[in-house]
Amino acid sequence: MSDSLLLVAMLAVPAVGAAVVAALPRERTALARQLALGVSLVVLLLAVLATVAFDPDGDRFQLTSSVPWIEGFGVDFALGVDGIALVMLLLVGVLVPVVVLASWEDEAPARRSMRTFFAWLLLLEACMVGVFAATDVFLFYVFFEAMLVPMYFIVGSFGGPRRQYAAVKFFLYSLLGGLVMLAAVIGLYVVSEAAGDGTFAFESLRQLDIDPAAQRLLFLGFFVAFAIKAPLVPLHTWLPDAGAEAPIGGAVLLVGVLDKVGTFGFLRYCLPLFPDASREFAPLVLVLAVAGILYAALLAMGQTDMKRLVSYTSIAHFGFIALGVFAFTTEAGTGAVLYMVNHGIATGLLFLVVGMLIARGGSRLVGDYGGVASAAPKLAGVFLVAGLASLALPGTNSFVSEFLVLVGSFPTRPVFTVLATVGIILAALYVLLLYQRTMHGPRRGVLFPAADEPAADAVPTPGARTAPPPRSPRRPRPRPGRRRGCATCPAASWPSSPRWWRWSSRWASTRSR
Repeated sequence: MSDSLLLVAMLAVPAVGAAVVAALPRERTALARQLALGVSLVVLLLAVLATVAFDPDGDRFQLTSSVPWIEGFGVDFALGVDGIALVMLLLVGVLVPVVVLASWEDEAPARRSMRTFFAWLLLLEACMVGVFAATDVFLFYVFFEAMLVPMYFIVGSFGGPRRQYAAVKFFLYSLLGGLVMLAAVIGLYVVSEAAGDGTFAFESLRQLDIDPAAQRLLFLGFFVAFAIKAPLVPLHTWLPDAGAEAPIGGAVLLVGVLDKVGTFGFLRYCLPLFPDASREFAPLVLVLAVAGILYAALLAMGQTDMKRLVSYTSIAHFGFIALGVFAFTTEAGTGAVLYMVNHGIATGLLFLVVGMLIARGGSRLVGDYGGVASAAPKLAGVFLVAGLASLALPGTNSFVSEFLVLVGSFPTRPVFTVLATVGIILAALYVLLLYQRTMHGPRRGVLFPAADEPAADAVPTPGARTAPPPRSPRRPRPRPGRRRGCATCPAASWPSSPRWWRWSSRWASTRSR
């Protein structure tokens, strides 16, 4: 296969696969699973071949292909990859087969079919490939908006009890950002037409000498869209709901890949196209990044829902990525790119482990678990590894990326770097406390059968209840003689917790509602 056709094949294979899976009869769920897995593995193989064919010492964009699309406006269907796009395509190729396998035994809600789920999943993969491989700004925008459709149906049709609310909120936030970016894309074309080019080609736009005032407006248009997608505080509120209500497979791709489109956009479009505006707005972006690190960490400490907790950890991690991008040093930028990949792996694994807990225990509440390590020691071990990778412990994949971000940011942004390190301490608290509450201590709450016992043959322990359907956390009634705020926080049932931990949990729980 010609190198120039590799990216075309990576885009076409999942798109055609989605159409084939969608055309299957409703009862052919097993065949739909097998086709989805086969197609996703083919995409992974193509991503590996693209990596082998990529020359680090060659041109910036390689494996290029381009055909005219809308000739009257200079729009081309142009694909190509640089180093950043290539690693993101590899991440897509790795995570999608994992998601297919993780969803293998899932059952669709009433009047739904898993065949439809796998069709949307493959279409989403095609859109993600297009976003990272597009070298035409208008084509990038098309794929950027197209991603909303499959993810909306994945969350809204196959998610939790509040899936419709979460899906609509995700869609509206993303659509708002996309419309703002569309105005900026049109503005870029107007500027290029005034310069005599009239094109959407990224390389041509990068050569433009844009007026500083126009740069500010265009930068803000792109930045708002990417800050919503990333997400940065205060444009983050859609992620905890979408991450909590999405099916586990959808949540893995949501935080593992889709959110990376925002930070990818910072690196690919904001910095090269608007360098002066990027430096001018860098202090504001860094304030938002550090605020997100600390704010999301405090909110994570007060969550009673495991999926919401993991979603808030992602918001904190994206603050570190934004810090690395806008520190404007080689080390910090390299660390930000590595962070994007490592976060997708570590947080994806954390979501998968949480999904296994929910599938076997039947509840998303932290307080419903305890002593799981005695029943499932291997699962507890994987949970510990995923948690340690999430907080960037030395020896895990996330350590190098976080270390590079902090080392690279300190010479130019020392105050922001020092504040960001506080988030590392908070991350250790909420990750290790989550592990301790669920994996150790007495077995309580839902029945979690031992690993060597079939779930159907497990005998309930005294005081335990059989696993109910997965449920979202509900605000408990305040007990007599206790303040309402204290009754609603998770620390109220943890007598051994330090006083400062009970206070921070109560504050974060109140703020997150």
